[in-house]
Amino acid sequence: MSLTQALAEARQEFITHTPLEIQSEMFRQIREQQESGIVYGRQEGQKAKDFTLKNALGETVNLYDELSKGPVVLTFYRGGWCPFCNTQLKAYQKILPNIEALGGQLIAVSPQSPDNTLSQQEKEELTFQVLSDTNGLVAALYNILYDVPDYIQAIMKQIGMDLAEYNATSSYILPIPSTFMIDESGIIRSAYVNPDFMQRLDPEIILNELKKI
Repeated sequence: MSLTQALAEARQEFITHTPLEIQSEMFRQIREQQESGIVYGRQEGQKAKDFTLKNALGETVNLYDELSKGPVVLTFYRGGWCPFCNTQLKAYQKILPNIEALGGQLIAVSPQSPDNTLSQQEKEELTFQVLSDTNGLVAALYNILYDVPDYIQAIMKQIGMDLAEYNATSSYILPIPSTFMIDESGIIRSAYVNPDFMQRLDPEIILNELKKI
């Protein structure tokens, strides 16, 4: 099953089992971001912003150090609590050998706490770098950080999800799901930024883009 198919199934599962009033507010957020007129994300041809974050084991990872080893597929996701994110990362894990065979590497970034990142990495058996951007500073560098609207905060609290606690921060912040293909000179060769959190960049596109670098 392709990632697109798996995400479509997850979306249908969401629609089937989620109360209509919650669905309405979730789709409202997507619609508001899509219609905001804001151009999210760093763009193709721009220089990737350097950063240093810690991985699930507390080790420091620097983007430009990693780029010295080869191209980087840099993906931002919302967190291990998000079923669409987990579906995406599992699909990317499957193509990791192909990414590495093309000389590339995969780095995933979310605002969740290091403890939750470690739990997710172990549960999903992810073998690529998974980094914690708890205050959203790196997401802000890539112009994809946003404050979670009050009405979504209310829903999350209603279902027992304290996002600020999960992310070990004082703010309700999330990145717009995004994937950037960055070459060894630090140039963004392609950028996928989509406010619809139920959609993600297909693995086949990642491999095709890597072949061009």
